[in-house]
Amino acid sequence: MTEMPARRPRQSWVGLWNISFGFFGIQVGFALQNANMSRIFQSLGTSLDDLPALWIAAPLTGLLVQPVIGHLSDRTWLGRLGRRRPYFLAGALLAGLALFVMPESPSLLVAAMMLWLLDASLNISMEPFRAFVGDMLDRDQHAAGYAVQTAFIGAGAVFGSIFPWLLERLGISNQAAAGGIPDTVRLAFWFGGAALVLAVVWTVLTTREYSPDEMARFHGSADPEEGAHVLRALAARSYGASVAWIAAGAVVVAGVAALRLEKEMYLLGGLLAAYGLASIAAVARAKRGQTPGLLGHIVGDFAGMPVLMKRLAVAQFFSWSALFIMWINTTPIVAGRFYGAPDAASPLYQEGANWVDVLFAAYNGIAAVAALTLLPLLSRRIGQARTHIVGLLCGAAGFASFFFIRDPRWLLASEIGVGIAWASILAMPYAILASSLPQRKLGIYMGLFNVFVVLPQLLVATVMGSITKHFFPTQPIWTLVFAAGALLFAAAAMTRVEAARR
Repeated sequence: MTEMPARRPRQSWVGLWNISFGFFGIQVGFALQNANMSRIFQSLGTSLDDLPALWIAAPLTGLLVQPVIGHLSDRTWLGRLGRRRPYFLAGALLAGLALFVMPESPSLLVAAMMLWLLDASLNISMEPFRAFVGDMLDRDQHAAGYAVQTAFIGAGAVFGSIFPWLLERLGISNQAAAGGIPDTVRLAFWFGGAALVLAVVWTVLTTREYSPDEMARFHGSADPEEGAHVLRALAARSYGASVAWIAAGAVVVAGVAALRLEKEMYLLGGLLAAYGLASIAAVARAKRGQTPGLLGHIVGDFAGMPVLMKRLAVAQFFSWSALFIMWINTTPIVAGRFYGAPDAASPLYQEGANWVDVLFAAYNGIAAVAALTLLPLLSRRIGQARTHIVGLLCGAAGFASFFFIRDPRWLLASEIGVGIAWASILAMPYAILASSLPQRKLGIYMGLFNVFVVLPQLLVATVMGSITKHFFPTQPIWTLVFAAGALLFAAAAMTRVEAARR
């Protein structure tokens, strides 16, 4: 008889805390970046039209880093340091360095380079944390594990978002000379870097990963023919799909030139063509009988994603389009529309930017509470997919309400819907995936799933800049109307996920 796989030991709440506490620090870094990078860029002299281009570094690094880190971490074992924890630690140390240097940037170029380093480092730490929950918990604890992780994400984001505002209340100057960064932002980045490193070190020191032998008992031994399966699948593919990717990239590049769109859109065409070329290289290598290697595994796993993951990816695409629109545009929207200060040199602009920190802290705090209360309750009663639909509809209402509110204080009410959506986006898709994907490939699939987090951000950073410039150059509030529509599309896409799980 076939031996049944063993079950992982059930984790206590202390265990769940330790597994995900490092994500608190990672999210402090992301929150400082999301709430303050537009502010830093504008303070160093960039215009509203150029903000999306400067933000391209963040999603691009995630697109390149996460699948690679996912693949490598599935195959890493460094003894007592484990499988995922080496990546947590290395990414945290690099991110802490970037947070220390960022507010001292003397120019836009240095700030953009630090953003690139910061986001790459945060992605190195973040990607294995998603798979870490699946590694450490049995299936019946996946929802609880990702809920606790989401709560730490919310708590970390509250800390990171509100810290400049709190420092001002403590008497730290929030003013800066033209081209300078306020002391509130500088100190927030420094303390945030320290919090990031300490939180990740806590998880590294308080958790013990299961060894390869233990993991084999939980879900069976690794398939010795896995490389051969990938090799055969790639060798059987024609070059037609690869050529189609290259052609799509060429069409985008030609369209940008013909329609005189923003030059940053060339990046999108380049990425499509690059994937086509990578696919040709992987298929050609397989047809020659050579081992798949890193590139072959990534191309093969991307092409062979399970049906449920593909359907969930559509919802993820539209969800993160909406989020990235919010992160880029909320500061100029609030400062310009509600404080009458589109100029970054104005004291009122800095006041508006600090209120954005409070708003971002509010939606993250709501997300932390919703992750531990509302989402588990709804998930038990109506299922994970329907719970995600409810969350996305709440977010659409929150974004749309920005268009109708006139008093900035009432924007806190808008953040209730945004916070519920944020909690759901961070928890429900990953709980669905962790219970549905092969455990031995959880890292690479989580990394590939991040493509549908990153690709919409690249599109927003390129296409949205063109839309804003041509249709409402002085009214960025319309971008949040686009965000509300994107969440409605995401909710519609989740109905197909619900159908696939029946």
